[in-house]
Amino acid sequence: MKKILHSMTAVILAVAMCLSGGVIVKADSVDVKPYIAFGADLNRSQKEKVMELMGVTEAELADYETVEVTNQDEHKYLDSYLDKSVIGTRALSSVKIEEADAETGITVEAHNISFCTEEMYTNALVTAGIQDANVTVAAPFSISGTAALVGAMKAYGTMTGEEIDSENADAATNELVLTGELGNSIGKDKAAELVALVKNKVLSEGLDSEEEFKKAIEEASEELNINLTDEQKTKISQLMKKIQGLDLDIDKLKNQAQSIYDKLKNMDIDIDGAQGIWDKIKGFFSNLWDKIKGWFE
Repeated sequence: MKKILHSMTAVILAVAMCLSGGVIVKADSVDVKPYIAFGADLNRSQKEKVMELMGVTEAELADYETVEVTNQDEHKYLDSYLDKSVIGTRALSSVKIEEADAETGITVEAHNISFCTEEMYTNALVTAGIQDANVTVAAPFSISGTAALVGAMKAYGTMTGEEIDSENADAATNELVLTGELGNSIGKDKAAELVALVKNKVLSEGLDSEEEFKKAIEEASEELNINLTDEQKTKISQLMKKIQGLDLDIDKLKNQAQSIYDKLKNMDIDIDGAQGIWDKIKGFFSNLWDKIKGWFE
């Protein structure tokens, strides 16, 4: 896993992905004010609504450093994954991120966000490498919220003076957008569970080839009773190739997204990777025995 700074990076990252503008981070390890990134196109009443949803009063706002994210910023990062019509022409979403107690995992609360669910945000934040954070995403009215990740990245960069890890940022953004798209056809909850389950299989079993990725996708979709198109399978496989190359710890991944993995366990779905690993061990000895028999024959 990444160290704490990269961890907060990811948090900011993935969170931002589904919104377009606000982040608040409280970091005990860095003596700086927390940040809020507001969408540059929020008018006064909309900004007040966002602050209300985030639980920040006008008086408390003075305790935060603030940055703005423009629609141009959003398109710069999201055009590779979303149609311009989905991103829109105004930066409005907001994100608040607060550091949580160690080992408590990631919790997400979303308001007026239509494209991504709280579980989708959680999945993406974990991929970004985030640990132990309370996240609130909000918009003044119902919108897709796809540009929030951009706001989080900008706030983090301003706060720490460090660039966000490009590979984690790209994978988290890709994951959030893809899961949202899958949700439109198979259901939002199912989409989040599917991506979490496939990601668990890839990381716990050390899968690293397209053939193995697709097999894991087939297994996960069958376990969750989901029908996927070939195009959807290909997109998930491409995402898993990115995730497989990241420095992610499978145990921490499950701990940080505990609510999602608890739900999978309650469905009697194996998320420990034990079966997959045991199958590989059996396969190894089976092949070895075949070779030994071949020598004697």
